[in-house]
Amino acid sequence: MRTGITALGSGSKGNSILLHNEKGGILIDAGFSRKEMLSRLDSLNISPNIIKAILITHEHNDHVKGCRVLADYLDLPTYLTVDTFKYLREYNKVGAKKVIFAPGSSFKIDEFHIDPFIVQHDAIQPVGFIVTANNVKIGVATDLGQLNRLAKARLHDCNALILEANHDIQMLRDSERPLHLKRRILGRHGHLNNEEAVDAFEELLSEKTSCILLAHVSSDCNDRELVKNLALEKLKKMQRTDILLEVLEQSKPLQTVWLD
Repeated sequence: MRTGITALGSGSKGNSILLHNEKGGILIDAGFSRKEMLSRLDSLNISPNIIKAILITHEHNDHVKGCRVLADYLDLPTYLTVDTFKYLREYNKVGAKKVIFAPGSSFKIDEFHIDPFIVQHDAIQPVGFIVTANNVKIGVATDLGQLNRLAKARLHDCNALILEANHDIQMLRDSERPLHLKRRILGRHGHLNNEEAVDAFEELLSEKTSCILLAHVSSDCNDRELVKNLALEKLKKMQRTDILLEVLEQSKPLQTVWLD
């Protein structure tokens, strides 16, 4: 059975990615309103009823905006770390059904085997995910300031990689953002820049890697064509022009990418 990646959108105003097959799937983050997420699914002719659970990477609003409402509307469990749960519960942002997981401890949802791992980001208990289904391994790390040894080890040798490429360093420095915000983004618990993301290909990719989706691209401190060209140039140098490369958008979903 094929495994699909349907990115509903990614950026500072909302993030949500559906990993699925024809019968069921898991939603990683719910950073748009319920109405918007249902609309985006409908535009792709995907029934929301295939979603079996929502997995939360961290508590920032662009990842949890519609979490509680969507989870309760579809009667779904929300999977999250204990510290993330405590925070979201305090602000009434988590649904009635919840499942707590610990980073480093794997679990299953139907045929999806999930390995959460800690990432470096300025959130309470942020995680990335390795999701394996039908012998397809997908790595998800949409918010991280640095690809440390743990992240590289977990994200290595995936069939598909969903990796942050948030900003161009010079565009960020030249922007009108406050200095403290620039320092936060550039820090090792901030967001991954284009060069770091693309340079990591050499350590992360393997012979079985067939797809790279670059995520969380800044709307004012980056350019989608810029990061795409950097990534394509790197893949060409690595003689990996066989890999499908996409840069996720904030304003619209990406057509499902199917992996065999």
